[in-house]
Amino acid sequence: MSKLPFGRANYTLMVIGVVIILLGFIVMSLDTEEFGFGALGLTIGPLIVMSGFILEFFAILRRPTNQ
Repeated sequence: MSKLPFGRANYTLMVIGVVIILLGFIVMSLDTEEFGFGALGLTIGPLIVMSGFILEFFAILRRPTNQ
């Protein structure tokens, strides 16, 4: 039995989720409208961040396969 609480695929998905979250924050920072009220700051960036959090949630709840 493995001493780690998650499998390799879980950790891989968690790292990908963190990268997606950071990418969403970078997209939000690229908005040129005043106070971030453009499409990047209000729509696209938050959707990317939310998809990263959904991936993190899935990575945590995914049951590791026995190898």
